[in-house]
Formats: sequence, structure tokens, C-alpha cells
Amino acid sequence: MTELSINLERLEDAISVFGSFDENIRLIEHELGVSVVSRDSQLKVSGEDPEQVMYAVKAIENLMALAARGEPIQEQNVRYVLQLVRTGQEEQVQHLAADVLCITAKGKPIKAKTLGQKKYIDAIKKNVVTLGVGPAGTGKTYLAVAAAVAAFRSKEVNRIILTRPAVEAGERLGFLPGDLQSKVDPYLRPLYDALFDMLGPETYQKYLERGNIEVAPLAYMRGRTLDDSFIILDEAQNTSREQMKMFLTRLGFGSKIVITGDITQIDLPADKVSGLKEAMRVLKGVEDVAIMRLTESDVVRHALVQRIIKAYEVDEERRNKKKP
Repeated sequence: MTELSINLERLEDAISVFGSFDENIRLIEHELGVSVVSRDSQLKVSGEDPEQVMYAVKAIENLMALAARGEPIQEQNVRYVLQLVRTGQEEQVQHLAADVLCITAKGKPIKAKTLGQKKYIDAIKKNVVTLGVGPAGTGKTYLAVAAAVAAFRSKEVNRIILTRPAVEAGERLGFLPGDLQSKVDPYLRPLYDALFDMLGPETYQKYLERGNIEVAPLAYMRGRTLDDSFIILDEAQNTSREQMKMFLTRLGFGSKIVITGDITQIDLPADKVSGLKEAMRVLKGVEDVAIMRLTESDVVRHALVQRIIKAYEVDEERRNKKKP
């Protein structure tokens, strides 16, 4: 049996790390096969495997450092810190939640929750065109919208333009009722949701009426030159080669483009090449263009989402091996 101690300098940090009904500590105990007990001003971590006990100590110390910086400790934080500790990257924890990208309408700070997200945000800030590619739940769209709002608030750009191709996800919706805006709204709903979160409905509506915000299907981009704008193309895996080229050539002076998509969720006909996959190949190595790949480890939704994505990846690899 191995036992190590952790000194508790700030009780409130320890309370935050333990979580409601000690759920975070229970998760660490379950994942590493250790026991964590609070005695006086110390935590005693014990277990049969010395390596696992050391992992637990490092994880708890790093979580307490995050809590000391005001970061709420939730299951996602705990699982991610455990992953970093297991892979010997615990020193990277200090980079998490360091910089606030944007403040939402309700006063919530938006920060990178994983190293992949931090690299993605840094790439958006440094480059003119950024391609964010990764599975669902990695924050591709949400962080891009947050970066757009931050750039708009700091007057780096005059407009935010959000667009996505109007492609149905494997089901036919038929003829939708209402005017043009009503017809395209269902396709653009995720972009609206992110903007409402950042700005609030009233502020969003005000900027929309002034023309500072534009949410439109990709077809509306043709023939335009977009200056002093922050332009986001969402669900880009569903663009054709021609649409992607058309979109990229809309770039004007003082503008930034972020393209997001998941190449495992292409809803195009089988004979059509995804414009996103093509752009990743063609633009590789081009100056001022960054291609950022987020993985299942960057998923910030329910832990089950990570496992679902991993299961599909394993199945895809197995099916590819069977192909002649």
C-alpha cells in the first residue's frame, strides 16, 4: 500500500475540487483505483499501485491550481486533467483557462477548456484563414463565434458574417413554410444560438438591424467582397469544391475567415467531393492559413459523447481494413 499527502492551503479550493457530494474525488478514485481521505489540513491518497497514487496526487494538485484561478471544476475538467497526467502532460494544465476569449451576455467568461481548443483560438488570432476540423462537441463553432464577437467588440472588424450550406442531414425536409428568412432559419439555428449566448437577444437584434451582423446561407456569398468582416463558414464539410473556392475568394481587406466542419459527417451525395477535405489538401502550407485538427479528447460535452465518437472511429477503421 502506498500513501501520499497533499497539503490544503485554501479550503475553498479543496471544496471546489471535491465537487457536489464529492463527485469529482469519487471519479478520480474510480478511474485510478485509489482512496482519497481528508484529514485535518491534508488529503491522504492511498492505493496498491504507486504510479496510480502519484497520478491521483498530480491530478488533484493541478485541479486545485485551476480552482485557485477561479475555474469551476466539473467532470469534464477532471477527466481531461486525468488524461494529461496519464500522458505526462500535466505541466500543460497551467495553460488551460488562462485567457478569456469573450464574455457572454450573462457575464460568463469563455475560455479554452482543452489544449486543442487553446491552439485553435491562438490560430484564429494569428492567421487570416483558419480551418477548424473535428468531431461534434469540440467547440469549433462556439469558439469561432466567441472570437468573432471579441473582434467586433474591440473594433477589429465592423461586421460578423455567419454562413453555412443549406444541406439536410440525411433527411428530406420538403417545402418549408414562410418567407425566405423562415426557410433558412432551421439551417442556421446553431449559429443563432451561439450569437444569442454571446450578445443576448436584444443586442443581437440591434446589430442585425444595423447590418453589423449577417446570418445567411452560403449561396448568398457569391459575387461579394467582404471587407473588415469576421466571416464564419459552419458545417463546411457539406460544401462542394466549387462552393469552397467561391467562399474563400470573398475575402476582403481587414477580414478574417474561420471555416469549421467535421469530415466524418458529410451529407453530400457519394459522388461529390467535400469542399472542406479538398481545402485541407490544397491549402496545406499556404501562408496565413492554419489547419487545426481537434480530436475526441477536445470534446467538452457529456463524457459519453467522447466514447460515442471513439466507438465510431474504431468501427470506421475496422470497416476500412475489410475493404479490398
